[in-house]
Amino acid sequence: MGVGPSTKETTLHHFRDPLVDLVDKDLDTDLMGIVIVGTPQSNNEKMFVGKRVATLAEAMRADGVIISVDGWGNSHVDFSNTIEEIGKRNIPVVGMSFVGAQGQFVVTNRYMDTIVDFNKSKEGIETEIVGENNITTLDAKKALAFLKLKMRKMGE
Repeated sequence: MGVGPSTKETTLHHFRDPLVDLVDKDLDTDLMGIVIVGTPQSNNEKMFVGKRVATLAEAMRADGVIISVDGWGNSHVDFSNTIEEIGKRNIPVVGMSFVGAQGQFVVTNRYMDTIVDFNKSKEGIETEIVGENNITTLDAKKALAFLKLKMRKMGE
């Protein structure tokens, strides 16, 4: 199971990322940074990467995190672990991923309660259309709204 063209973000998408644009312009949030992490091959390295990202968010005293994965299948192991590590540090976290027809993740945990699926194909599958299954402004708005709700709930 590999990552195909419809779930790959193009360079142009990175330059015009709807999530970054939305969060940066939102008056209720303070965009502290963007962390880009690869997908290691070994499970030990996958776990290490998740802990490092969560430790960074904790050290920055982030009030919340939106994590997005450019890929699926094996990449969901890293995604799930990173969400769990962030959640264990009592930081509200929202995930964004291609889920589609598979309907479930390879692995899951209790912190994966808010995931925005950015599948766009009617069949819910990977397609050969470059960038078809990427984050849109609507997906970004959903993720930010979910994060604000989680942050508000955490503050109560």
